[in-house]
Formats: sequence, structure tokens, C-alpha cells
Amino acid sequence: MTAIGFLYPGHSAEDDYPRMEALLAGADVRLPLAHTDIGTDAHRVEALLEMGAETRLAAGVEELRLAGAEAIVWACTSASFVYGWEGAHDQVRRLARNAGLPASSTSFAFARAVRALGASRVAVAATYPPDVAELFRDFLKASGAEVVSTRGSGIVTAAEVGTWGREEVLALARAGDHPDAEALLLPDTALHTAAHLPDLEREVGKPVLTANQVTVWEGLRLTDRRVRAKELGALFDRP
Repeated sequence: MTAIGFLYPGHSAEDDYPRMEALLAGADVRLPLAHTDIGTDAHRVEALLEMGAETRLAAGVEELRLAGAEAIVWACTSASFVYGWEGAHDQVRRLARNAGLPASSTSFAFARAVRALGASRVAVAATYPPDVAELFRDFLKASGAEVVSTRGSGIVTAAEVGTWGREEVLALARAGDHPDAEALLLPDTALHTAAHLPDLEREVGKPVLTANQVTVWEGLRLTDRRVRAKELGALFDRP
């Protein structure tokens, strides 16, 4: 049994994790989750920098260690890429040091998942305000990806994003896709997507990477596990 721990900010779409654990049941994988204190629920730079502070992340580490986690992923995109490419690396290094375990974050999960799919051109359909969405674009560019389009939806709080259902998620994908993109990225762990991945990929006709999906994939990568699950999209359906 492999246990991967996730530090999840607040409460929005955390039920994606037990759903994905159920879909991976045949692989003997557990996905324990600890909630971090988010402070101010706002997709604004200063609030996100505080949300991803070392002390906030460190506070949840012991709970995951006691749950038997073999690796830890900071399950937040915006409060990792907001630090920039080098700052996000430092955030993960500090998390690994505090946990005594391999660690990563959702932002790096996206960068690695894009490479794993062999995609060089991507589109971003974000729930964030446009200025925060542009910071994600900059992060992806630093990783070597070409971002052909970026769409921010202007949603400020994770609480609001967490209320979105299937139709809103599919509409976001349609609005943010671009014909030149080889993959579409939906970067918000507050967005429920685990139940909609097959529909999303049918809707846009290409691989779709979503925040909670790539976060779990990254945790598996950290523990040297490779698991196939068609229900979790093209990323989990590679030979």
C-alpha cells in the first residue's frame, strides 16, 4: 500500500481526493489529506503569498506523517506559482525538509505532466483573476512550455470556485481552449474536476490537465508508482 499525503488549502474541492482514491483502488493507493489554514480566501498576490508560507504548510506535515505518507504534495497551484519559478522551488525544498519526505506542489505537477504528455503548446483556462492567471502563464513558460492562450475568469475566492458543477467546468474549458494548443490546463485545486475528466477531454478533443488530477499524478511520481486509470484522463492512460 502506497500512501501519498496532500496539504490542501481550506475546504473547496477536497472530495476530489477520495473520488480519485476510489478510482485507483486496484493500485493499493491511499491519498490522506490535511487541510491548511488559508488565512484570507482570495486569489490576490499578497493573500496567496501568505497562504503558501512555510509555517502554514509545516503545520500540516505531522498529520500526514502519522497517516503513513511516503511523499507530500502541496495541493495548491496559485499559492505555489505566485512565488515564481525559483521561489516555488524553494517552497518545495522547505516543505521536504520539514517533512523529511519527498515533496512537490501542484504547479510543478502541471509542468511535469505537460512534458509527460509530450505537449509543447498549451492553453490555460483559469478561474483566477487575469493578473493571477498571467503569473501561471509565466511559470509554465519558465518550465519550457509554450502558452498559446491564457484566460482568467475573474473569480476571487476558492469558496465560489468550489460551488461550480459539471456545466460550469465544461464551459470554462470551452472558453479557454485554443486550436493551436496540444493540451488544455485548468489550474485550480478548488475546482471539482475528478468526475468530469472524460467529459472534458471529449468536449475539447485533446488531453485536459486539471489541478487535483495532476497533483495526485505527481504524488505517484514521487513514490515511483505508475498507475493507469482511464477515468482520470489521458495523463493516466499512457502505456
